[in-house]
Amino acid sequence: MNRIGIDVGGTKIAAAAFDADGKVVFEKRIATPKSYEEIVEAVVSLAHEAGPGNIGIGAPGSSGRDNLWRNSNIVLCNGRPFHGDMERAIGRTIRTENDVNCFVLSEAREGAGEGFGVVAFFTIGTGLGGGLVIDGKLLRGANGEAAEFGHMGMPWLTEAELPPIQCFCGKPGCVEMYVSGTGLRQDWRRAHGEAVDGPEIVKRARAGDENAKAAIARLQDRFARVIGNIVNCLDPDIFVMGGGLAELPELVEELPAVAARYSFSGKAEPRIARAQNADAGIRGAALLWN
Repeated sequence: MNRIGIDVGGTKIAAAAFDADGKVVFEKRIATPKSYEEIVEAVVSLAHEAGPGNIGIGAPGSSGRDNLWRNSNIVLCNGRPFHGDMERAIGRTIRTENDVNCFVLSEAREGAGEGFGVVAFFTIGTGLGGGLVIDGKLLRGANGEAAEFGHMGMPWLTEAELPPIQCFCGKPGCVEMYVSGTGLRQDWRRAHGEAVDGPEIVKRARAGDENAKAAIARLQDRFARVIGNIVNCLDPDIFVMGGGLAELPELVEELPAVAARYSFSGKAEPRIARAQNADAGIRGAALLWN
């Protein structure tokens, strides 16, 4: 039987069907509608177009014990029985999961983390998402909140980083406010008093601007603190990095030596690799049935 993966994002919804050998036999992308009811209808339409098969859906956020969706940046999905509504509308048993968890599941089984026992995953772009796979299985946690690395407290805050930045989740000092495109932009504003987006800061750094190079170095050090903290808790076999900022060598190839300084021994260099699969979110949603 085919496996169908559907990735619900803030700007687009993507679907693909895979045969028993993992070959793509159907794929389609559409713009994400502007209302909850239209999102449900769009997913139903894609599911039916994809044909018969087991359906996995990945989306920002997660389901709590009350079965209501929460913590999604597609805010109109929050507080809704997302899984139940999708399942009833599609008319088949489905599986739903956080989109980053789908990404890490694909990378752990078929990508950069393949063959490793404990795979910690980051997607670093505008925000910071996390996921954790142990022996090929997602770790969701008792409350569905495992590996929310972006909402740990930022470790070892420096004097320049105080007072803690207020996060959109309502708590001060979350990692995502420091280690992300948003964090890079806020760091620049603190240091230079002007608004400059992350891509422009990266562009300036590559052109040799010393202030921009220093901003990237501060981002690297903050990420190293986060990685070191996770090493001290879990010591994963590998960290896999996805998202736009994962293209920076400072946050992949050059990061292990810096992160080692923040490990308990001061010498534990973590293994860090860049994600391999551009369509990992869709593949991971389909893999919810494996």
